Amino acid sequence: MMPFPLLHPHETARELIDINQKVLKGIENLSRIRSHDIQVGASPKEEIYREDNLVLYHFTPMVDKPFRVPILIVYALVNRPYMVDLQEDRSLVRNLLKLGMDVYLIDWGYPARADRFLTLDDYINGYINNCVDAVQEYHGGEGINILSICQGGTFSLCYTALHPDKVKNLITMVTPVDFHVREGVPNLWAGCEGGPQRMDVDGLVDAFGNIPGEFMNLGFLMLKPFQLGVGKYVEMIDILDDEEKLRNFLRMEEWIFDSPDQAGEAYRQFMKDFYQDNKLIKKEVKIGGKLVDLSKVRVPVLNVYAEQDHLVPPPSSIALGSYIGSTDYTLRSYPVGHIGMYVSGKVQRDLPPMIVQWLKERD
Repeated sequence: MMPFPLLHPHETARELIDINQKVLKGIENLSRIRSHDIQVGASPKEEIYREDNLVLYHFTPMVDKPFRVPILIVYALVNRPYMVDLQEDRSLVRNLLKLGMDVYLIDWGYPARADRFLTLDDYINGYINNCVDAVQEYHGGEGINILSICQGGTFSLCYTALHPDKVKNLITMVTPVDFHVREGVPNLWAGCEGGPQRMDVDGLVDAFGNIPGEFMNLGFLMLKPFQLGVGKYVEMIDILDDEEKLRNFLRMEEWIFDSPDQAGEAYRQFMKDFYQDNKLIKKEVKIGGKLVDLSKVRVPVLNVYAEQDHLVPPPSSIALGSYIGSTDYTLRSYPVGHIGMYVSGKVQRDLPPMIVQWLKERD
């Protein structure tokens, strides 16, 4: 029989005093922090194109002669793209700029009620294509490099298959390709196995119009309910007395809960055609009346996945190599989760130089 652990009064008292001191210091720190102290988006940029709610930004280069082929970052619709430029010491954008890249980014904005009828055709053949045209106009009309993230990677694969002449190199990061991988809880929730238990996507869209961002965010939090709903706030006690770490925590919280609504018809098609029916790898997805055939993606592709990703399980991303037609395909991974790909210090040290070297080798 295991003896009941003895509590040492002096040690317990010391720990309680330490916690109280941290809490008091935390209250003091929180009382000083203002909204401008946790601003996100560390790198200077200018708007070069606007359409509806979308804004295309050009980041100010950090070298005299940037790399001649620009990078367009295509982010997912479900969160805000400033995750790639969260703060000065955790910024994929800034690290690419320091290495001489010329970087553009699509900010999808926040869909309004009138946007409920936007389709995937509007996003891919409309918005993305118009942004590519705008970047090309700045750079002499040649093909550009696309760096795509998560759902933005899926969109960019479709775009490259439909517009191969406009893309020089394609980088996909934490991008779902095979949506019927059983390891992915979002895949199972959406109903990749079929049957009456699958999500009633039509019912959701017909009831809400646009899918509320709060609904999407709740679904993501429920993937790890204790860790994301309780654990991180308990662990927050350990950083309350460190104002800089507290600011970092609040920046992440701002991003997590800054969830745009999803345009209803685009959400309907993405969930049904991609998650439920896995049409992308079956060559059955239609965008603007044309079938998306991944074998037509013949440009060089760099596919980067997160080994501990709970949102896009590694096999879902790794599958890409089996379906594209490119003979220049590179697969890389990092031992982090989905969010760690953007905020991990080690990844931000290693990933940007790897991307830049890969691009320059294909110039």
